[in-house]
Amino acid sequence: MMKLLLLEDDQILSETLQLFLTREEYHVDVALTMEEAEDLCYENKYDLYLFDINLPEGSGLELLKNLRHAEDHTPTIFITALTDMHSMSQGFELDAIDYIKKPFDPQELLIRLKAKFKNGTLYLGEIAYDKEAQTLHKDGKLIDIGNVQYKIFTKLLENAGRVINTDELYECLEHPSNTALRVAITKIKQRLEIDIKNIRGKGYIIEKV
Repeated sequence: MMKLLLLEDDQILSETLQLFLTREEYHVDVALTMEEAEDLCYENKYDLYLFDINLPEGSGLELLKNLRHAEDHTPTIFITALTDMHSMSQGFELDAIDYIKKPFDPQELLIRLKAKFKNGTLYLGEIAYDKEAQTLHKDGKLIDIGNVQYKIFTKLLENAGRVINTDELYECLEHPSNTALRVAITKIKQRLEIDIKNIRGKGYIIEKV
């Protein structure tokens, strides 16, 4: 389930979008002010931000700029009634992935979301695994963890919440052994700063986020 943060000061619109997207199996947190959004960003990890640009106390552009300076590279779509090229240019300079102009049908937003994430990207906190491109990103930056570690990590991630037995993980190793597997998993945990649990006598598991 993708976790979204919606910043929209129009309470009716925000509630409508939250209800609609929740029915489509998205988890949606709502902020009505920039301050609320900023607090939620620092307290939680999101797969996507939906930010209104024109807000009573400032601009969604300002908030995203501050987040980018804080090394937050979460994909962002702007919701706006503004059509000037300067605002659009600012948004894309901050690595926004799309715009949607008011007024709009919630179905249009859903279509855009599915189009942007149609490659089946899997998320673990700030880590994004693009199954189609076979790449890993953390905080928006490409990460190379080596072929063996990549195979082990992606197998665990694709089966998050389920224990993968050691024999199955041995298939990812060039020279299978319990020691080699333990070393590889330790390196993954250190490199990606994640928790992989060892279930004694059974295997390993990444808990669902």
